[in-house]
Amino acid sequence: MNIFSNKTATLMMGIGFLLSGCANSPTQADIILNDPNPNQSDSEWQEEFDFSNCTLSTKGTNDYFILEPGFQFVLEGGNEVLAITVLDDTIEIDGILTRVVEEREWRNEELIEVSRNFFAICEETKDIYYYGEDVDMYSGGEIASHSGAWRAGVDHARVGLLMPGTAVVDMKYYQEIAPGVAMARAEVLNLDQEFSTPAGDFSNTLKTQEGTALNPLEKEFKTYAPGIGLIQDQRLLLAKYGFIDSE
Repeated sequence: MNIFSNKTATLMMGIGFLLSGCANSPTQADIILNDPNPNQSDSEWQEEFDFSNCTLSTKGTNDYFILEPGFQFVLEGGNEVLAITVLDDTIEIDGILTRVVEEREWRNEELIEVSRNFFAICEETKDIYYYGEDVDMYSGGEIASHSGAWRAGVDHARVGLLMPGTAVVDMKYYQEIAPGVAMARAEVLNLDQEFSTPAGDFSNTLKTQEGTALNPLEKEFKTYAPGIGLIQDQRLLLAKYGFIDSE
């Protein structure tokens, strides 16, 4: 996921285009892209998660993610728009009932991707776990592939940690664990950044560096605001957020 780290290659291509048209003065997003972050080691990434004391639920919130039906946030940047919506839908994945979160991405007003991501929240710790995603990649208005799709319990894929209930600086964890398909991982960089977007100014935000074990050279930076969630993904910035009416 964009928020779910499945779009790295797509976004990096878009970033190259956007950089060519940037003004000379740096924006906050420019500063983030050029952030001198320490190298990410291949070791010390958490990939085992203990569910023994968890009551897993399809609804709930932690400081940086709202898993409640009807909540939506929209990010925009250049010629791209990303809309993420928590749906009323649930689905059982690997024996666990999960909530479906839909992600739609447009470029030049053309739909390029729709994904349905599957999450559950631990009521005790507020950790939000990632059970996989179904992906439709579009080209010319038609589905061209399902690249990046995976489900926990299939082809050795396992549950990842999307967002910890208690984030700590220097935490490193796998968000997706699908060997050969999706191996997204995140590192918490700081918890006290101020950040401005078209939707407002935010304090005490969580900044992460995210990438994939499939290509350790790929890196992207994201920012999450308390009580909202994702407000920045590379050059995409939060444009609007809130609960929407069910259709």
